[in-house]
Amino acid sequence: MTASQGALAVEVAGEQVLLLPEKALYWPREQMLVIADIHFGKAAAFRALGVPVPRGTTSENLAGLDALVDAHGARHVVFLGDFLHARAAHASATQAAMLAWRERRRGLALTLVRGNHDRHAGDPAALLRIALVDEPHTLGPFAFCHHPDLALDREAAGYALAGHIHPVYVLATRFDALRLPCFVVGPERMILPSFGAFTGGHAIRPAPGERIYVSSGEAVHGIG
Repeated sequence: MTASQGALAVEVAGEQVLLLPEKALYWPREQMLVIADIHFGKAAAFRALGVPVPRGTTSENLAGLDALVDAHGARHVVFLGDFLHARAAHASATQAAMLAWRERRRGLALTLVRGNHDRHAGDPAALLRIALVDEPHTLGPFAFCHHPDLALDREAAGYALAGHIHPVYVLATRFDALRLPCFVVGPERMILPSFGAFTGGHAIRPAPGERIYVSSGEAVHGIG
């Protein structure tokens, strides 16, 4: 399999997948995009609390999804939890944008593995036609999760694909430092970077046996 547009092909659990610079994973055999922590409505939740944050993050997230679906011919998108950030994500403007997008993508299968924010926010609107499942959700050799610790606890019946921690890797010199979103790939699990706009990141160090792949926004590169 040839990686395209800066993506990097890796093999996990006997399957070849693409790590995408847009902070997502593509599984070619299933024509599936895997997205972690999109956090629809996070900016709206902050504005509801009186914090002046930029508008347009929902449109940015949807445009990013559109670009990836079209670029890879995806037929199925799996969200690894935290689809909605909070109950404020049910606000009319956010919902209207999501429903308009879903109408344009009527043939696209969507699955949400519920995360911790989803449990507080409530399930997405039924009109979005998203299959709702709890972790771990198994398909082929993979266990689709929100929390990466499930793999270490041996609760996941398969190689775990997870999110939750929004991993970033710090590239530092004597004079500067750069925080880049990253994929954490180990023998039992992979942690994906957060896909959503305005989601931040948590600096991590790889555990023994894990490898870091950073995204520059244009390409994915292995570290070390």
